Amino acid sequence: MEAPTAAPVLRLGDSRLRLKSRPVGDVDDPALRDQRARLHATLAAFRAEHGFGRAIAAPQIGVPRRFVALDLGQDPFTVIDPVITWRSAQTLTLWDDCMSFPDLLVRVRRHAAIELDHTDDEGARTTWRLEDPRLAELLQHELDHLDGVLAVDRALDADSLVTREAFEAEPERYAAQVDLKPRPSGPRPGR
Repeated sequence: MEAPTAAPVLRLGDSRLRLKSRPVGDVDDPALRDQRARLHATLAAFRAEHGFGRAIAAPQIGVPRRFVALDLGQDPFTVIDPVITWRSAQTLTLWDDCMSFPDLLVRVRRHAAIELDHTDDEGARTTWRLEDPRLAELLQHELDHLDGVLAVDRALDADSLVTREAFEAEPERYAAQVDLKPRPSGPRPGR
């Protein structure tokens, strides 16, 4: 069996990123299996090329369906037809980045914790409580993609957009402007 081929990641300005995705429904759909494999291959290829990337939503490769591929450092997996059922009252600010605009960071506000109902790779409906703010913000970002919403739409103000080059030149300056600091591995926040 041939390995799935990575797809190009759609870039900011592509109208397909603004479409609201339709539910997946049948997880045994052969088209879904192919789309899911291609999405995971795209995430792996992006990580190999750029050195970061934890998740990617199907619309980012032109598939308007409600699923997200994740690789959190162990076995990659998929969340299908996800719905946020609870959001913490506590929020936080962070510099958000995206594979669809890798040279730009956006200061946004997200909930510090969420609860997510979704279908897993085996077809079981399950609930995932995300109390780690880094995971909670990640899933909020990816679920926004499923609704055609981009991080640039959530910018806090006119000063909340910065190029990656400027961010990396003064990481301490930009870290001081948010609650959730970039990971210690370097200034690159990394979606």
